[in-house]
Amino acid sequence: MNDLAKRLSALGLHATAACLDDLLARATERRFSPGDLLEELVLRESALRSRKSLERRLSHSHIGSFKPIADFDWSWPNKIDRALIERALLLDFIGEGRNLILLGPNGVGKTMLVRNLAHSAILAGHSVLFRTAAELLDDVDCDSPERRRRKIAAYTKPHLLCIDEVGYLSYDDHAADLLFKIINPRYEKRRSVIVSTNLAFKDWNTAFPNASCIVTLIDRLTHHADVTLIEGDSYRKRESEQEAAARRKRKP
Repeated sequence: MNDLAKRLSALGLHATAACLDDLLARATERRFSPGDLLEELVLRESALRSRKSLERRLSHSHIGSFKPIADFDWSWPNKIDRALIERALLLDFIGEGRNLILLGPNGVGKTMLVRNLAHSAILAGHSVLFRTAAELLDDVDCDSPERRRRKIAAYTKPHLLCIDEVGYLSYDDHAADLLFKIINPRYEKRRSVIVSTNLAFKDWNTAFPNASCIVTLIDRLTHHADVTLIEGDSYRKRESEQEAAARRKRKP
């Protein structure tokens, strides 16, 4: 059976010896015809390939761990367009080549929402890449023009690119140019981008000082996009206050 598994593997199939043992035992018990046996093998191979593809997309996405959308407290932010977020979770915006911009102060759940959208896209079969703005810019800011070109091309390929925390740090004067070199080809190919930022667009020049392309960059991001503002106090601050209140109650 190991020899058969090796032969199938050489043909590009993923069947293992254990899988074949189980399949043949089931086929014998149920008296499968040759056609039934082949159909079952194809179904198992298809399921295995789908699982491996999902695992690969999850691994390559770098979305990390996150709180599921079911645990999101919709009542906490003072203002959030829940209908827009729920429509985005249907993922139609990816097929339409639209972008999504989440704008709001720190701690209101922007990153959680972006990670959930990214995860939903992966489950739906899309290729996804999640990066903070700092991670992305550090990655493409390399000395070799050829390496930089390859890295920028890699950020152009995924169906969905998620750029988190734009504006949380200040960058040098060519960071906006690097970001533009990623956003512009995605704009031309109508590949979706999700951006979370704590800065209004008029204030992006504070994070990207002396950037001549900042107006064009924002224009590319927002031309085919839904922009939603999330307002409220920090969720982490609320949790800290709740924990402090609970500790005070426990004191004798």
